[in-house]
Amino acid sequence: MKKRIFGIETEFGITYVPSSLGPIGPEEAARILFKPVVESWRSTNVFLPNGSRLYLDVGSHPEYATAESATLRDLIAQDKAGELLFADLLNQAQDSIEAEGKEGTFYLFKNNVDSAGNSFGSHENYMLERRVEFSKLVRSLIPFLMTRQIMVGAGKTHPHGPEAWRPLTGQDKKHGTPSFSFSQRADYIWEDASTATTRSRPLINTRDEPHADPNQYRRMHVINGDSNMSETTTLLKIGATDIILRMLEDHFPLENFEIKDTANALRTVSHDLTGTTRFELADGSYKNALELQRNYLRAAQKYIADAGAHHADVPYILDLWNRALIAVETQDISGIDTEIDWAIKKKLLDSYIARGAKDYADSRIQQLDLAYHSIDPDRGVFNVLQKAGRARRVIDPGAVEKATLQPPETRAKIRGSFIQAAHRAGEPTTVDWVHLRLNNKPQLNAVCKDPFATEDSTVKQLIDLLGAQKTQEWMPPFI
Repeated sequence: MKKRIFGIETEFGITYVPSSLGPIGPEEAARILFKPVVESWRSTNVFLPNGSRLYLDVGSHPEYATAESATLRDLIAQDKAGELLFADLLNQAQDSIEAEGKEGTFYLFKNNVDSAGNSFGSHENYMLERRVEFSKLVRSLIPFLMTRQIMVGAGKTHPHGPEAWRPLTGQDKKHGTPSFSFSQRADYIWEDASTATTRSRPLINTRDEPHADPNQYRRMHVINGDSNMSETTTLLKIGATDIILRMLEDHFPLENFEIKDTANALRTVSHDLTGTTRFELADGSYKNALELQRNYLRAAQKYIADAGAHHADVPYILDLWNRALIAVETQDISGIDTEIDWAIKKKLLDSYIARGAKDYADSRIQQLDLAYHSIDPDRGVFNVLQKAGRARRVIDPGAVEKATLQPPETRAKIRGSFIQAAHRAGEPTTVDWVHLRLNNKPQLNAVCKDPFATEDSTVKQLIDLLGAQKTQEWMPPFI
């Protein structure tokens, strides 16, 4: 049975809302947020002891890349650990401005669109074997990725109607009926696949950066997905995509659904909550999102029946996949309204509209839509819902806390041990996903190309040299 490495990269939106003195712009807000990181690590781009990468990306977006994970549950714990790490930095930023006499509040959002219409991403990484015919696999995967938003989208309100912002055509804002869509990212994707990530966003980024032995592995870099707050939505998003990838790798028969115009089809699917609006395929026929996803699910069920479940969560993934499609088909979200982000959010917003808010354009609804994505553990709307039992968990909170310090059982364990040892010894390092180096002793370095390895003799020698202590006894200074 083939092994897989997973990773998620998340860009966060940061804002400061003043209550008395003047505003703080995004660049200054990000500088304040990263001040403890710079003081501790002398950089805004660091690898942490849990194996993850935390950095300040283009456009003043704080970003967190999970450590490479070999199981979905490790991946979800790592993803949620990123929220806790940034929440801690956010608290320190708040204390910092209050000490300066400023009255206002910092917010960090795990969403994909700001009020100015700028989009920022959530990228998924799946390790593939090099022998896979990559270009063919990409073509076959795109129709699945384009339509899976009806299951795993984060949900978004459109106060001016679905035509309010259309980057594809560059139209000016139009006023129409306020609406709700499945996805936040769908309106900002321009093409099927390319090497670009910002200027011309594709569904799949095709740069060949495996972060592993390039003779054995390749990385599938998916960049059209939404940032998810729900653990179960993330489980379905990554788990279902993994199943489809396994089917393609094993040459399991799948129908050809190549789409004529993927960018417009993405928007069509996102803004049709019934899932029934049809879009044109390359062969001139027409299909809708429900038809495609039903086909993929039937094939996945047959594949798993033949090959067997490759991990314990597969039955739940297939069940939630089916229930999400039933919810769209029947327009009854009660079967998924604690498990799927767009449904959890829509239920909440609709309840406020029923109690007096005008519609999706109401300022209270707009604020609630954004607040759903706040990472504040105590006041973020999703986190409040989760604590009240209105959003299902699959990861124990203690496991998430543990993941802020402890890497998963992959190469991340090697990296994390090295980082801890060097930082404790006061030795500056240069670290990336593969390379580990002591800057003051450039001859002492290690190259770790196997993402599944948990031990490395060269790294162990470096750690012994640095006089490292046990992992559990040390905590990064900024936490």
